[in-house]
Amino acid sequence: MTPHNELRLLPWSGPDGKPCFLSTDDTGGPLSRLADNTEAAQLDASTELLEHAKEVLADAESEPAELRLLARDLTEALRDTLRVAVSRGHRLPAPAPAAHRGDASGPRVPAAAFG
Repeated sequence: MTPHNELRLLPWSGPDGKPCFLSTDDTGGPLSRLADNTEAAQLDASTELLEHAKEVLADAESEPAELRLLARDLTEALRDTLRVAVSRGHRLPAPAPAAHRGDASGPRVPAAAFG
């Protein structure tokens, strides 16, 4: 197991709206499992909301109030999804140092890879 060197951003905010963090080396502890389950539920809800949004936006007769509610719900889902992405991104292992390359332009991908 790699040593813990960063706090985990939890998928909820404190009562004052500030972010909550967890400091532990035990990724299988009860609070870590609760956070994992909450992240999964938030991502599932975002997926369902996205499908609903496609339906509402495809309906030319959608009312302004329905569109405002949809925008609010999508904003909340985006906030949650971004928090999950940031939290998971911070928990990724640090990349190994790149071997010395002749140039600093990064990996080369053939143009055919882009269709």
